[in-house]
Amino acid sequence: MLLTACVVALPLAAAHLAHADTVDVVHDGYGAYDTTLFWGAGYDGYDAMSGVYMLNKTGSTGAGDTWRNGQIPAFCMELQEPAPKTTTTYSVTVPENVYNSYTGETLGRTKGSYLRELWARYYDPAWASGSYTAQDNRAAQAFAAAVWEIIYEKMPTAAADWDVTLDGTVGLGGFKAENLDYETANKWLHSLTGAGPRADLRVLVSNGNQEYLVAVPEPATAILLGLGGLLGVARRRRRNATVRPA
Repeated sequence: MLLTACVVALPLAAAHLAHADTVDVVHDGYGAYDTTLFWGAGYDGYDAMSGVYMLNKTGSTGAGDTWRNGQIPAFCMELQEPAPKTTTTYSVTVPENVYNSYTGETLGRTKGSYLRELWARYYDPAWASGSYTAQDNRAAQAFAAAVWEIIYEKMPTAAADWDVTLDGTVGLGGFKAENLDYETANKWLHSLTGAGPRADLRVLVSNGNQEYLVAVPEPATAILLGLGGLLGVARRRRRNATVRPA
């Protein structure tokens, strides 16, 4: 039986939000990614497509105008929610203010800083270029696992205690994964201090849908997107995503 999760999208009606700072997006395929077997967010050994989610933006208000219409590379922040198959209105907020519907917790300043540092140090724009090597896929997969480790696990006493292969959280929350380059994911996590370089990130939020971690584009990148840049986008592979019992 197919289940909805970070990689499954059921048809969802677009819900118009009454306030500003919104984007209208739909999940429109993948950048670099690979399949990860994971435990977390209520799932016990399921496959997830882990890596870059490509979102097609067609409208916005307020802060949402930061991104030009077109493709936005993103990382899923909620394993338990479905990706939208129809255009859906998302609000734009900062990582620190994001509430996780499974753990019942707001991300907070410390985890927000870790996500910003992870992105600043290790995110590779090649993962959304339209043409991906096996190394790109494995690296984007490891990055996604590191994001989920930060979101779902309780904060460890030291960065060296992060481990994407072990669930160290009692009760709700917790995350572990297999079938990935866990050494790279853990190496990246262990290097974080919370005080290193920080990317300018936002989160796209819509109740009942996946939340997405995205970067605020640099001016040059925004111009390229507006001119139809990132020529490889048209060649992106589009695969249907499923979650199935292991």
